[in-house]
Amino acid sequence: AGWAAACGMALVVVGGAWASGSALRAAGRPLAVLRRALGLGLVRWCSRGPGPFLPARVAVLAKTTRFQFEQQRGGGEERDEAMRQRLATTGSSYCGLLERHHNHSTNIQHLLDCLRKEGIEARLVKRGDYSEETVRWADAIVSAGGDGTMLLTASKVFGRHKPVIGVNTDPERSLGHLCIPLRYTYCFSDALKKLRQGEFRWQWRHRIRVHLAGMGFNPRPVDLHEQQLSLEQHCSAHRNTTPAAVDGDRAGPELLPVRALNEVFVGESLSSRPSYYEISINDGPWEKHKNSGLNVCTGTGSKAWSYNINKLASQEVEDLLLIAQRGSRAAQPLDPAFVEQVTQHYNESLIFSPEEPRIFFSIREPIVNRVFTSSLHRGFTTKLAVRSRCWDACMVLDGGTSFEFNDGAVATLTVDEDDALCTVLLEE
Repeated sequence: AGWAAACGMALVVVGGAWASGSALRAAGRPLAVLRRALGLGLVRWCSRGPGPFLPARVAVLAKTTRFQFEQQRGGGEERDEAMRQRLATTGSSYCGLLERHHNHSTNIQHLLDCLRKEGIEARLVKRGDYSEETVRWADAIVSAGGDGTMLLTASKVFGRHKPVIGVNTDPERSLGHLCIPLRYTYCFSDALKKLRQGEFRWQWRHRIRVHLAGMGFNPRPVDLHEQQLSLEQHCSAHRNTTPAAVDGDRAGPELLPVRALNEVFVGESLSSRPSYYEISINDGPWEKHKNSGLNVCTGTGSKAWSYNINKLASQEVEDLLLIAQRGSRAAQPLDPAFVEQVTQHYNESLIFSPEEPRIFFSIREPIVNRVFTSSLHRGFTTKLAVRSRCWDACMVLDGGTSFEFNDGAVATLTVDEDDALCTVLLEE
């Protein structure tokens, strides 16, 4: 290794042995092809910084477009004109959905063409076919869709050594906070070039792991990604998954088979019904709560639902400042720029880095009286336990995986270094 470094050559780890990167190129074969011939998986160049990265096999997980979803709702046999009329009754545009579907499909084909041009074996995977087997096969996974597709992609990836790259193929319907910059959607070859040259940074996004114990829970998840369920259908789906943990004989907490990249939400299935539970922060005393649900997020999720739960508008900040001003008897006109500065400062304090090993909890619309208290409505912690006192509640991870969570169930939420998701940061 020292000899190669002195000669200015990169090294590749090959099955535990070292091979000269320049020697592999001199053989006249693309590196990705040679890696497959050698039966290699993920191959890294040894260099300063992250080093060049070019995987041998990539799975491209494609989102289900709204147009495809509507086709599925029609049973797959609905004629175009019938579908057009059905969509018109709901105020949706058949032509608009079809155009966005074509744009998405074009972007997907562009990704595949760029990968294969680099000698990378690329496999297109539909959402319904995505499994842990796909994850094991691939050296890296490209999430082709928006933030929702990225969350689905992450749900099957365990451990911190499988890179996931988000590409926003539907910019009209998704901001793509979890995706690489938008320009790479239309020029993915530039992204691959940066990966090959090591011009990027790995980002390990922490995720929440959940242990369930007690009674009133079911460790079998209900997948919400492909379903638009009514309340009755959602409850029925939970009843139809067995076995339920109702006997209380389980030996210790059970680790759920999914990690939350954005957030975990606990609450009654019927949103108009108050959620009743107890929480303990960092092994502290249990405290009774009744409210509209509990949201616990990571640094990645601090820009999503959690942010919108807690953010303040300038109007609210101005009202508070006016009250404080009257209390100090120093009545002066408020500078709008100052109000905006205070608002921005507060809202920015709600956001933290995805790489910070902590979580942020938010209690939505707490009921406070002589029975129910709420000493903290929100805050940072590293461990949070919640004991359900609900009758028909769920614990939902990243809006896509639901677990029954009723009276007697206890969930413990923590962050573990081994669960961090490996993602890529590219500059504009």
